[in-house]
Amino acid sequence: MSHLIAEIEKTQLKQNLPPLSVGDTVDVHVRIVEGSKERIQVFSGVILKMQGSGLNRSVTVRRIVANEGVERIFKIHSPKVADFQVKRHGHVRRSKLYYLRERVGKKRRLRDRRRGLAHLDKAQTTTSSAVSAD
Repeated sequence: MSHLIAEIEKTQLKQNLPPLSVGDTVDVHVRIVEGSKERIQVFSGVILKMQGSGLNRSVTVRRIVANEGVERIFKIHSPKVADFQVKRHGHVRRSKLYYLRERVGKKRRLRDRRRGLAHLDKAQTTTSSAVSAD
């Protein structure tokens, strides 16, 4: 019986999702229905936690609005969620970032995952320009 359910769930999973992880700053495009009209609203914030698997996979996204923290839980494969866009990848060493709730101001920022790798970017640009010159 569980194999049958798993096969049905596979057909409903979204295929075009970017790789998401905890600490990423994302824009979540959510479909909002107001009367007979439908529009897309963007909720941007940091992913605090990810939980579940398959169709039940969800993320908790936190952002600050008027100096108040707002958290929303989104089912990744829900038809209400139109799109995920990753703006930056944060470097974290925890799977749940509940400690960000107590932080205020610049302490709330997460370090970028690519921090300290600038020498690799410079090496790639010099090798690519050298290859294009040949």
